[in-house]
Amino acid sequence: MTSLYPAGPIGAPKHRHGQATAFDTGLPAGTEVFSADNHISVADDIFYQHFPDDLKDKAPRIWYEDGAYLLGPPGNSMVVGDFSAVLMQYDDLAGAATNNIEARIRELADDGVDKELAFPNAVLALFHYPDKELRERIFRIYNEHIADVQERSNGHCYGVGLINWWDPRGARRTLEELKSLGLKTFLMPISPGNDDHGQIIDFSSTEMSAVWDEIEAAGLPVTHHIGESQPKCPSEVNSVAVAMMVNIDSFREMFSKYVFGGILDRHPSLRVGWFEGGISWVLPALQDAEHVLASYQHMLKHQPEHEPRYYWDTHMCASFMVDGLGLKQIDEIGIDKVMWSSDYPHNESTFGYSERSLAAVVDALGPEDAVRVVGGNIRNFLGI
Repeated sequence: MTSLYPAGPIGAPKHRHGQATAFDTGLPAGTEVFSADNHISVADDIFYQHFPDDLKDKAPRIWYEDGAYLLGPPGNSMVVGDFSAVLMQYDDLAGAATNNIEARIRELADDGVDKELAFPNAVLALFHYPDKELRERIFRIYNEHIADVQERSNGHCYGVGLINWWDPRGARRTLEELKSLGLKTFLMPISPGNDDHGQIIDFSSTEMSAVWDEIEAAGLPVTHHIGESQPKCPSEVNSVAVAMMVNIDSFREMFSKYVFGGILDRHPSLRVGWFEGGISWVLPALQDAEHVLASYQHMLKHQPEHEPRYYWDTHMCASFMVDGLGLKQIDEIGIDKVMWSSDYPHNESTFGYSERSLAAVVDALGPEDAVRVVGGNIRNFLGI
């Protein structure tokens, strides 16, 4: 079996280089590798540029500083601490941001990646911009920007959009706009924030059902991604590693709301993807859900219409970069439910050794099934 990681420390992504041309992954000739989860920074000051003159003083700004594209009020970045330090590990890559899609395509090709689904980076700091009307405007500007990047990529880059999730009419507006731009999916937060009364939004509540109605009607798959939550008690030592360990394990609450909160029972045509959290969490979550259902069914106001396994098999899939344990469990998870990704250009990405990660998929599954995992399944998820 091929050694998964190169010898020695992997290092910052800005110091890595693709080596795919010198390595045989074992994939059949002509296989199109489609990373199901990459990230892209915004280099241009798009919000200020596109806000009307009477609102420009409220527009978040984007600027480059100390090796990272930062965002927020001028001189007062909303991207701070570990998040800012992490951006500095990769934003200096030629293809890290939206202003050089040609370099991005070359860097990915050198790493053995032909196509990608691109999630935002620092823009996620605006997920909870306090003025909800301006927040929707911000999302609209981002969607237009990433749709332009998608168009300029000539089929190499597919952008993940952002929608209004707190108001049904806003959800309809943003979903219609997103579809008209040619975007194939959108990111829903795991932590949706507060409503206009200061109460935490509960995605499984009656009030939110109309939002899910709009999402279901739009027919686009939903994506959830790690990285929103931070440790409740920050670590004085190696906080970036502690935070990453917390972030990786962040899907259970939302997963439970789909299953036990009745979201999927009320909206049975939804399709849901879980990104960057790996695939080895799936079977323990299903096992625990089955135990919870057996133990607490007599106390549940809403009785799930199906066993927990049904919701995974019928509605869900997940992505991974390096997940040897998950690959060993692939028969139980489902070969059509998992999607490989490089996570370019993040620290935890396989950028610089993607050929080893891809070879591990072939070693574990064989060439034919590996083709589905490294490209076919994400195409099916996006409907392309």
